[in-house]
Amino acid sequence: MAKKAKELSVEDKLRALYDLQIIDRRIDEIRAMRGELPLEVEDLENEVAGLETRMEKVNHEIADLEVDIKEKQMMIKDCQEKMAKYAKDQEQVRNNREFEAIAKEIEYQELEIQLAEKRIREFGARIEAKKETNAASDERLAQRKEHLSHKVAELDSIMQETQKEEEMLIAKSEETKKTIEERLVKAYDRIRSATKNKLAVVSVERGASAGSFFVIPPQRQMELAQRKKIMIDEHSGRILVDPVLAAEEEEKMDKMIAGWLK
Repeated sequence: MAKKAKELSVEDKLRALYDLQIIDRRIDEIRAMRGELPLEVEDLENEVAGLETRMEKVNHEIADLEVDIKEKQMMIKDCQEKMAKYAKDQEQVRNNREFEAIAKEIEYQELEIQLAEKRIREFGARIEAKKETNAASDERLAQRKEHLSHKVAELDSIMQETQKEEEMLIAKSEETKKTIEERLVKAYDRIRSATKNKLAVVSVERGASAGSFFVIPPQRQMELAQRKKIMIDEHSGRILVDPVLAAEEEEKMDKMIAGWLK
């Protein structure tokens, strides 16, 4: 059975929630540094793989056409051998009918040779076209591979700089969540997932919640400063903390995060 989280005062809950937000905000900043790089790398890898697959397919098609050419060349050779045999047979015919019959066979073989030569020319033209296609693809492939190499190196560099910090902060985020009662953690996660900037806990700045233009009435600001209850901004839906508490926790967490990274 899971150990029940220690009961905290409202102020402690607010501090813990704001600490959690500071940690998660830093994780978000680290991930923002990577930006679209992981997706760019994935897209480039897919493009390189696609180009290689298409080139391989074209190479197979070229190989098949070369086999077809060899078959036609063998057929021509076979036809020529038959024509040579028929020519000898013509010398030994006994009548015109036999002569004409052999002549027709020779003519048929000549037509077969002409057709085979036509096919060889067609196959050759298709091979050249496919080689040109592959040459263009090969040039693009080289460019894409070079671009991919740069992007991978850039991503690796960022990952090396931030991975340790991100893993540490993720662990600290989970640790902090365990100190907060489950219903508040669920509310925090729900608010984070519903906001573009993923800020679930914000302080009051110039009379309004951070990032909002809607002024919070002075009475509510006074109640917020007393830290007697969890207050939600009715316009943004975020959990509110007073600016003094926020400043204290920002300073405290900056020092703690710096210490964790040593």
